[in-house]
Amino acid sequence: MAIVYRAELTPGKQEIVTAWLARQPWSGVDDGDSVEMIGAYRFDDPDERIGIETHLVRRSDGTVLQVPLTYRGAELAGAEEHLAGEMEHSVLGHRWIYDATGDPVYAAALARTIVRGQAGADQFRDIDGTLVLQPSTVVVHGFGDHAAPAPDITRAAPSTSEEPGAGHVTTITTDGPALAVYRTPHAASGHDGHDGRDGQLTGRWDGLGDSLLLAALT
Repeated sequence: MAIVYRAELTPGKQEIVTAWLARQPWSGVDDGDSVEMIGAYRFDDPDERIGIETHLVRRSDGTVLQVPLTYRGAELAGAEEHLAGEMEHSVLGHRWIYDATGDPVYAAALARTIVRGQAGADQFRDIDGTLVLQPSTVVVHGFGDHAAPAPDITRAAPSTSEEPGAGHVTTITTDGPALAVYRTPHAASGHDGHDGRDGQLTGRWDGLGDSLLLAALT
């Protein structure tokens, strides 16, 4: 379960995402460009300390990009190169925001969702102390075995490259399964009436036709 607070964010998420993308050579986003925030999905942190949120954004040329972030109440040791920015949250205080592909908590959550065939986290908005379920703007689904054990991941080392037919892919090497995060999501390969195959995470949102492939075990 992910709790979303009614809070003031300084700077806002769009500012942080846009500025981070402008620093990535693969993104096609330059300083001064703007991106449209399509929606987002979340994973649960079992320890309920770290926010795990992936944004889907659209460049001015229509290309969709995927930006996973983690929100932490303290710096992640040894992860300076993955720091996307910092923000003030009017409820939670100062937050350090990381490119999630370099955060082992995200890698563990992504692997667990895929391996066990789970969905994204339910999102609740805190309205004056009452938690109200919110509709997800991006619905994701992992294709795996619900009875499978969750991978134990404590290390995440990302590397981004361009792959034929898949665009830019960030491969996360871990002390468990390796993961591929598709920075430019593309159509998923379906079978048996599904939009995805075992070992994949797919997603869709309003106005989208077929589901898109977001991530996979490699």
